[in-house]
Amino acid sequence: MHIKNFLEWIGLKEKLHFSVQHIPHTNEGDIWWVSLGENVGVEINGKSKLFSRPVIILKKLSSQLYFVIPLTTQNRTGTWYVDYLQGGKRISACLHQARSIDYRRLSNRIGRLDDRDFERVKAAFHKLYK
Repeated sequence: MHIKNFLEWIGLKEKLHFSVQHIPHTNEGDIWWVSLGENVGVEINGKSKLFSRPVIILKKLSSQLYFVIPLTTQNRTGTWYVDYLQGGKRISACLHQARSIDYRRLSNRIGRLDDRDFERVKAAFHKLYK
């Protein structure tokens, strides 16, 4: 059984909230490490001390707010997932876990989806939520 670290996450979340940092330059299709947190039930969690996981920036809603799709290296199938290869690894975009995030959750840019894969992710997202 996995023990949730809600109190540790709350401490980090408070630090992120009050942190003063510049707004990073981002583009739709970028892949970033993001502090998603310790979440409830089957909601996707971050890992490590930063409670982070990679995400695709699906849409910039403003200079400070992004709509993202979390990623996993776990083998996943179904209409809620879009698989692609990056650096020789199979990655799954978890469409059902999409959410908006503040820029202060962004940690560092780790790559970019190629245009073809990004279009596949966007099309699958729109099909799932139309």
